[in-house]
Amino acid sequence: MTDRKDELAANLAKVEERIAAACATAGRGRDEVTLIVVTKTYPASDVRILSGLGVRHVAENKDQDAAPKAAECSDLPLSWHFVGQLQTNKARSVVGYADVVQSVDRARLVTSLSKEAVRAGREVGCLIQVALDAGVSGRGERGGVAPGGVAELADLVAGSPGLRLDGLMTVAPLTGEFAGRQRAAFGRLMDLSTDLRRAHPAANMVSAGMSADLEEAVAAGATHVRVGTAVLGVRPGLG
Repeated sequence: MTDRKDELAANLAKVEERIAAACATAGRGRDEVTLIVVTKTYPASDVRILSGLGVRHVAENKDQDAAPKAAECSDLPLSWHFVGQLQTNKARSVVGYADVVQSVDRARLVTSLSKEAVRAGREVGCLIQVALDAGVSGRGERGGVAPGGVAELADLVAGSPGLRLDGLMTVAPLTGEFAGRQRAAFGRLMDLSTDLRRAHPAANMVSAGMSADLEEAVAAGATHVRVGTAVLGVRPGLG
């Protein structure tokens, strides 16, 4: 465990250096960017170590993994973010532990989350997931709503009991006009955020950037970056 703590501490320090350098280059304060560590596929013991190292935000993308992990770590001072594509039948479980759902992308999901948040007596933060690769279907390969659908969905979240509209999230697209152009993609997200804040001034969270492209996200103006591999290592079975 000591070896793992040393490994995570060293990785975390490197990521912190990258964020700090990106903020300095962009003329931003380090306190303007929040690190969310994506702990998917890693055990609760890692989450516990990270908490001891000062991490306060963690993210998961599968409810079946996240629910027991969050329960096991319920004594820790953590905010849990759900970042994966979410089926409506998982809304009750996710609302039980998630402080923020970053992958809100359709009206039916908003309705389910609202119902379960009210039932649980909780307020759940919501980010509209924007699909910058959305085609004629209006949805992206990895979920999300097309830019043209953001305003309507945001209004629905804002008017739903138990939910709080916090802002926008995107994943750098692998196809379409923004493929391989992370900086441009994140710039587009910031433009959409500016539009959103005209109607909803408090919805100022912008979640963008991961291990490989956090610098581009910080440069564009992201308020939150989601980093997994750079902190925890290459995931089992992925490399």
